[in-house]
Amino acid sequence: MDAAVLIESFADFARQKNIDRPTMIRILEDVFRTMIRRKFETDENFDIIINADKGDLEIWRFREIVDDNSEDIWDHDKISLSEAQKIEPDFEIGEEVAEQITLEDFGRRAVMTARQTLIQKVKDLEKDILYQKYKDLVGEIINGEVYQILSREVLLIDAEGNEISIPKNEQISKDRFRKGDQVRAIVDRVDMVNGSPKIILSRTSPVFLERLFESEVPEVYDGLITIKKVVREPGERAKVAVESYDDRIDPVGACVGMKGSRIHSIVRELQNENIDVINFTDNMDLYISRALSPAKIGSIKMDDEEERVSVYLKPDQVSLAIGKGGQNIKLASRLVGKEIDVFRELGEYEEEDVDLDEFGDEIENWVIDELKRIGLDTAKSVLTLTKEELERRTDLEEETIDDVLKILKQEFE
Repeated sequence: MDAAVLIESFADFARQKNIDRPTMIRILEDVFRTMIRRKFETDENFDIIINADKGDLEIWRFREIVDDNSEDIWDHDKISLSEAQKIEPDFEIGEEVAEQITLEDFGRRAVMTARQTLIQKVKDLEKDILYQKYKDLVGEIINGEVYQILSREVLLIDAEGNEISIPKNEQISKDRFRKGDQVRAIVDRVDMVNGSPKIILSRTSPVFLERLFESEVPEVYDGLITIKKVVREPGERAKVAVESYDDRIDPVGACVGMKGSRIHSIVRELQNENIDVINFTDNMDLYISRALSPAKIGSIKMDDEEERVSVYLKPDQVSLAIGKGGQNIKLASRLVGKEIDVFRELGEYEEEDVDLDEFGDEIENWVIDELKRIGLDTAKSVLTLTKEELERRTDLEEETIDDVLKILKQEFE
């Protein structure tokens, strides 16, 4: 293989991979200098001239002529007078010899190795370019086309033919993909796996919901409305706190749109995820009250360290505050950054009721805490529910529920 064939085949391959000309020349020179070092131990006194467009390659070796008996004769940049005169008879001591080296001088094996090295360097560079590209896109929405559905992930192809992945845990539980589907997601991270970049997308990240608001609500994109915080149970429910620095703009109304026109496309993208948009405020009591929407709050009491908040509601509002499977209160707690405990406000007719904490000697504390988690803080509030309802709403076993009901009923017999 001569120099022209080697360089032209490499240049064609590099252009297919969108490698720019200066980078192409640098790779070629690096590989040829490696060949020189292997054969001559150093490349310090060599010049390489490459014209990738024409496939031209020139390698020149420069050495100073010294006397045949000189002690410097073995230096890499020296040549004896007798050797120099074999190249040009009229050379004299002290002159510089410029000797052209051809690829044939390196041997066939070295040239074949160089070809493989050139291809590998382009592939490594391509991986690095892909890694850097997607590193800069972390947190941004991209589109991909589904081409393979596996048990643990869905593989997609981006616009440039690169493979990207949505792992099972980054998919919304209701997502159902088919080959050829166009899918939107955010770039969550880029991992290096066996030397190759693996691009991980996410549809469950709160950032995905935030970016969807930016794409659907011009005021958010323009910065007129700020998204303060997003919390999600992907595919089920989300709460988004928004704020406007312009009193003329209603941030909630702008995000929802006329008759829900703006938020509808977001809800559809997220498999009908129920999205509550609320006004952010520095007034913590008001913020908590809004976060627990649609429940109406009676009163709020914070502990001394303000890590936990006790919220008191009328009995018919407790289930609204807690929500299906405890989703509403969990999301509200995450949104405001505090643990929220829900309690029923006691009316006159409930004065004879007994606080669950009074049964601490007979019922284990973790069981009481589990009942409180779903808003049951008194004996009668537990007894108003059937055994089946308690099984469905709590993580308690049937035997434990039977014991609790027996203990509480004895209190009022």
